[in-house]
Amino acid sequence: MAFTIFRSLRLFNFRLWSAGALVSNIGTWMQRTAQDWLVLTQLTEHSATAVGVTMGLQFGPQLLLLPWSGYVADRFDRRKLLIATQLSMCVLSLALGLLSVTRAIRLWQVYLLTFLSGCVSAMDAPARQTFVSDLVGEMDLTNAVALNSMSFNIARMLGPAIAGLVIAAVGCGWAFLSNAASFAAVLASLRFLRRQELHPSMRAGPGRGNLAEGFRYVWSRPDLKAIMWMLALIGTFGLNFPIFISTMSVKVFHGDASQYGALTGTMAVGTVLGALLAAGRERPHFGLLWLGASLFGSGFVLAMLTPVAWMFGVTLVIIGVSALTFTNATSSLLQLSTSPTMRGRVMALRLAVGVGATPIGAPLVGWVADTLGPRWALSLGAVSGFAAAAVALNCIFKFPHLRQPNA
Repeated sequence: MAFTIFRSLRLFNFRLWSAGALVSNIGTWMQRTAQDWLVLTQLTEHSATAVGVTMGLQFGPQLLLLPWSGYVADRFDRRKLLIATQLSMCVLSLALGLLSVTRAIRLWQVYLLTFLSGCVSAMDAPARQTFVSDLVGEMDLTNAVALNSMSFNIARMLGPAIAGLVIAAVGCGWAFLSNAASFAAVLASLRFLRRQELHPSMRAGPGRGNLAEGFRYVWSRPDLKAIMWMLALIGTFGLNFPIFISTMSVKVFHGDASQYGALTGTMAVGTVLGALLAAGRERPHFGLLWLGASLFGSGFVLAMLTPVAWMFGVTLVIIGVSALTFTNATSSLLQLSTSPTMRGRVMALRLAVGVGATPIGAPLVGWVADTLGPRWALSLGAVSGFAAAAVALNCIFKFPHLRQPNA
């Protein structure tokens, strides 16, 4: 059983990449936690709307740069592209950290650096997600995607908890500087990969109209269209975890930075459990999308009703398991059912729809939290999960073959 779950780690390149990515992702989650806390408690008077704007600037470039990001991942050497993007994000984290520790930081500077980081991340993300197939090949792709998610979510569990301690001890700026230092690990892993053991896929040829090709490809596939609709619903209204957790922690449970970091890490426990379950599956299927979305909505309903912080943390575990089940299944289904020459563009569309929709939803979710209260904001997450489950159910009834793992 253990070999089945961790089988991709037998490959040297994937082991090396996973180790470097884990260190870097811990730093990334430290920065995200510190950034939201800085905006919410130091640069504003507990403004969830400002946190929503920050999230919008972070993820908006996924939509803004969509015409280029997917094509770049399909056209160019992904290893070299990742080296460039990781170096750029390191520099931006360093700048944010230095401004913070010198107490020169202002809200507009956070907005600017967050937007620039989002632009680099928009170019990085499709290449990073599709680079997994270059590391392991098609046979182990589903397992590698799940283990990649597990690594990301272990970091999501550790990073916020560490950030809470760092913020309480020395301030937000040192969390940003720690993230800048963590990029050394992933850059080292990219430098020392055994390039002769990579599995490079076919590259897209030069030419125009490549984004239109991606849209046409997805539009011609009812299953891919359904996945995009589900991602749009949950990405817009459900994946605004920094707003949900920070406002519940501060406004409802009256906690400090340590409690916020602990609650964020608690949800990551659920995502790690979800990743372990995903790694043991041979191949995902549409039923998993329905299950994940339904559980996602149910978790938010329970979260709305919790009277104390520890019970809220339990519901976050449920939300974490369901969110990972859903997002991992979408990633695996899209990569396995897509032509290699289109994979980067399809994954860029996935990120643009699922992550890039946050600029639309985050300010609205933040406004609801400020105006009606954090519990009402959680209701938007519940509705998004149940609506996505309805889309999955409709697609399964129309196309019964999608119920099977080999569909």
